Amino acid sequence: MTELCQRATKAAIRESIAAEEDRRKLMTGEDDDVEMEDPVPVITRKHFEEAMASARKSVTEYDLQKFEQFKLKFDPAYAAKLGKKARVDINWPEDNAGQFNNAADDNDDDLYN
Repeated sequence: MTELCQRATKAAIRESIAAEEDRRKLMTGEDDDVEMEDPVPVITRKHFEEAMASARKSVTEYDLQKFEQFKLKFDPAYAAKLGKKARVDINWPEDNAGQFNNAADDNDDDLYN
């Protein structure tokens, strides 16, 4: 994430420098000391998209396929979007709630005897 933000920032700076150079070329002979506002005052989505285009992958194709299979298996909405059926088979533990209904534990007031 840090590298992505740094690349987007550098893209915005490059755009700002290029715009400033273009403006100076157009203003030759006029007041060169005139202070102009920054033509690229903010980092935009375009800068992040440029950064993403040159970003390197941090996981292998094999890992991406494993994550895709995991998502297909456990995310029914994602599977439905792709026209597939999620394969969620959850083996819930049996109901052992009765183990806490012991007659010897009827006296809740005396916790230490």
